[in-house]
Amino acid sequence: MTPEELSATIRSALLAGIDDSDFQLSPFDVPEVRVERPRQKDHGDWATNVAMQLAKKAGSNPREFATTLVERLLEDPGIEAAEVAGPGFINIRLAKGVAGELARGIVDYGKDYGRGESLTGTTVNLEFVSANPTGPVHLGGARWAAVGDSLARLLEFHGATVIREYYFNDHGSQIDNFARSLLAAIRGEDTPENGYGGDYIQEIANQVLIQAMEAGEKDPLELPEEEAQEFFRKRGVHLMFDQVKESLHQFGVDFDVYFHEESLHRSGKVEKALEELKASGALYESEGAWWLRSTDQGDEKDRVVVKSDGNAAYIAGDIAYIRDKHERGADLCIYLLGADHHGYIARLKAAAAALGYDPDSVEVIIGQLVSLVKDGQPVRMSKRAGTVVTMEDLVDAVGVDAARYALARSSADSTIDIDLDLLASATNANPVFYVQYAHARSAGVARNAAEYGIRREDGFDPAQLEHDTEAALLGILGEFPRIVTQAVEFREQHRVARYLEDVAAAFNQWYDRTRVTPQGDEEITDLHRTRLWLNDAAGQVLRNGLHLLGVSAPERM
Repeated sequence: MTPEELSATIRSALLAGIDDSDFQLSPFDVPEVRVERPRQKDHGDWATNVAMQLAKKAGSNPREFATTLVERLLEDPGIEAAEVAGPGFINIRLAKGVAGELARGIVDYGKDYGRGESLTGTTVNLEFVSANPTGPVHLGGARWAAVGDSLARLLEFHGATVIREYYFNDHGSQIDNFARSLLAAIRGEDTPENGYGGDYIQEIANQVLIQAMEAGEKDPLELPEEEAQEFFRKRGVHLMFDQVKESLHQFGVDFDVYFHEESLHRSGKVEKALEELKASGALYESEGAWWLRSTDQGDEKDRVVVKSDGNAAYIAGDIAYIRDKHERGADLCIYLLGADHHGYIARLKAAAAALGYDPDSVEVIIGQLVSLVKDGQPVRMSKRAGTVVTMEDLVDAVGVDAARYALARSSADSTIDIDLDLLASATNANPVFYVQYAHARSAGVARNAAEYGIRREDGFDPAQLEHDTEAALLGILGEFPRIVTQAVEFREQHRVARYLEDVAAAFNQWYDRTRVTPQGDEEITDLHRTRLWLNDAAGQVLRNGLHLLGVSAPERM
């Protein structure tokens, strides 16, 4: 019996009690029943506080409500024991063999085990990374790549249609500074003020010049200053962004849409949106400028949208961009932004409200900083990008799997130090190695079983899974759908990573204390076959969870 099946059983008992007037409630009062593993193993397999949730509404005290519910639960043959504890908790022990049925269920569900439907029919525009095309993806962008792609996978696992989007910031002074830097590099001049340095600038500038020569174009160095800068801007940005896309692809992250900020301005969408908001009163004029009423959504102050000189502020593009996303079919727009964008939460919600959309159709996740540590000291290791640590640096040091896992296993709103020595080590202290090795170990057990002629289809007796480690492993495997649901609901991919480490720990304890294959002259029995089901179930959960993080599940290590 899975936790979801037990929850449904408890809910059915509540509804039956309502029909029989045991509980003075409406069926609409009954929530989705949540069950959790008790902290102490001897308290049972599962526990629920649903009686404490509903007792007051039913005009009863929690213990009395729980006692009545327990009587109904004990009528189910799948429940061996149920008792009231504390102020109204219900501890439940499943009938012998019922818990073991979970192993077969997980294997039968396969890659769909843990899948949900909470977002079916919802189109999510998920924007992440969106680094300016003025240099390689830095470490913060790498974190967003790992977190964003993991969130996309989770949302899809719960039925959403996810559009992975990269906002190409090709409008503004940063691109001009990039072009000036390329031109200075090819001329052998110092990096201009507010420009970009590093070996990659020289490399891009050289490529621009080589391509021009190969195409038989006029030497850009002979062009007037403004034309030469435009020459390097257009070609240099294209080359730089090709490198960014290739780096992300090698990291296992690809996007459905690369949206150009310049297109908003060039198409007139920014001007059109602002004129409509002025006409509707969503913008107001003060001190010669136009302001968005962002304080209505909790912002600390209203934001200037059109400056007193008549030029649009950066938020003007944001407003038009929100409309564009919705017009392309997005029901929910999720932005993953850096730590310096905390003020964007209220202003983006205010922009959505001003456009007539539900402000909750916009979500902003703010990420914190990442640093590398080696030998206990901060690392500055990029030769190509000057003082910036890039995604490629991290991948070169520890590999894609370790990098993605390390960046995704912590909450996005926490700062993290990545220990390069730890991630490069093949030890249990390395979390990604620990989880991947558990999966490889389960694959090894399956191979050994096949050599002995042990086949799952020849027998299954869940009542024989009586070892303490088997109960513990089954219990944690049953938690996977709930963990995934929470990760989706709270947009917290790290819950999956931390859960997988718990699965690996429970699996290793079971592996150390039981055997799937016979010893000596021991005959093969249904116990061996049933344990193979459990082994394969654990491997499936590890595999499903690693896939949600974009990390491979090796069969040999």
